[in-house]
Amino acid sequence: MIPTAQMGQLRPGEAEWLAPGHTGRPLTLWKLLLLLWTLLNCGLESSAQGPGEWTLWGSWSRCSSSCGRGLSVRSRRCIRFPREELCWGDTHEYRLCQLPDCPPGAMAFRDIQCALYNGQPVLSLQKTYQWIPFYGAPNQCDLNCLALGHAFYHSFGRVLDGTPCSPGSQGLCVGGRCLSAGCDGLMGSDAREDHCGRCGGANDSCLFVQRVFRDAGAYAGYWNVTLIPEGARHIYAAHRSRNYLALIGGDGRYVLNGKWEISPPGTYDVAGTRVVYTRATGPEETLRAAGPTTQDLLLQVLLQEPNPGIEFEFWLPRELYGPFQEQTQALSLSLRQPQPLEVEPQSSEPNKAPAFPTRTPNPTPDPCPPCPDTRGRAHRLLHYCGSDFVFRARVLGHLRQAQETRYEVRVQLVYKNRSPLQALEYVWAPGRCPCPPMSLHREYLLAAQRLVSPDGTQDRLLLPHAGYARPWSPAEDSRVRLAARHCPV
Repeated sequence: MIPTAQMGQLRPGEAEWLAPGHTGRPLTLWKLLLLLWTLLNCGLESSAQGPGEWTLWGSWSRCSSSCGRGLSVRSRRCIRFPREELCWGDTHEYRLCQLPDCPPGAMAFRDIQCALYNGQPVLSLQKTYQWIPFYGAPNQCDLNCLALGHAFYHSFGRVLDGTPCSPGSQGLCVGGRCLSAGCDGLMGSDAREDHCGRCGGANDSCLFVQRVFRDAGAYAGYWNVTLIPEGARHIYAAHRSRNYLALIGGDGRYVLNGKWEISPPGTYDVAGTRVVYTRATGPEETLRAAGPTTQDLLLQVLLQEPNPGIEFEFWLPRELYGPFQEQTQALSLSLRQPQPLEVEPQSSEPNKAPAFPTRTPNPTPDPCPPCPDTRGRAHRLLHYCGSDFVFRARVLGHLRQAQETRYEVRVQLVYKNRSPLQALEYVWAPGRCPCPPMSLHREYLLAAQRLVSPDGTQDRLLLPHAGYARPWSPAEDSRVRLAARHCPV
């Protein structure tokens, strides 16, 4: 009987592994692990160990230019072991630097580089040339210079870093490539401002206001469209009609198309931004501004025909949207541009409350004689054809003076006008007892004449004595429209 020990009996803690075709002693588990470690170690020694590590960025250099636009550069080094790969990324980083504009007549950077070769033999040992920049070559970041007075150019290699790619271009040459700066100031960066003005943002800090103003004015005049609050960006307004957009600045003065005067298309500086106003040959008008605005703006429309709709939009910071809503409600956008009110003189008594502006002072009326009868088709036709203005209006107030009476009216509908009418007008009637009389808060059909003083200081709407002022009604509306057909052209 063969002893157990001679049969290769395993001891506790050992394992047996036989290779294919092996007839000898089995390898123990720890020998197997040692073999695998050796094989793996030998394989790894022949491969790379991964990329190295960058040092911290150095400080930015001085600007490459002494005026205008230039570049600053900073660098870093890659620290790696012999078997490690190179670091991933760039060793240099370029940043745009903006200095005050160069003085008039200063020589451009590319011109200076071409001029360095003036009087030097370049193409031969004897012939010399005067060189100026040439911008028709394929690579705009090569120093391509034209021989002055000749029909050829020569490339002197790359331009220096910080050279503008072309006249008026925003790009600068860096390492032979034309690069533009992102909003972070780094050349070649794709970082862009979002609509809220945040560099690399996601439009989550502002709200997009987009609406259509569809109120159809029944008469010519200025109508408020919307308030454009301080801080608005990417402003746009457009319409297709014979009407005109008008813009009022934060100081209350018109920037565009105010006081019945049409402004030419162009660029206007207001509220810290530039407003680009365009008016095509057709009935199309647009208004654009990048913003952000530093003051509130008021957008209006000067109506000459029914409003087909005015589209407007802008982006507004979230924290300003609530106040914007409150302001637009307080503005009462359906009202027209207000006329100035006259303030009653204040009393000199110290304890008396100050007087406030009033539209309808009501002094005790004196008895007035009856007015002559002005009814009839002939009277209507006479005043309609002989008047400068025929319109429907609501009486808001009146003020009786020594020799005349002034009515404040809101124009509702214009039938005839020789010049534009405003939303709120003053109509003057001779005498303290005008004929025909008009009552407060009632609507009338009025035929008025334009009266300009000899020195040009006063321009009034005059309601002649025994003129045409009839209470408005649908029947009276039809009679006036019929009278218009019989007036001579």
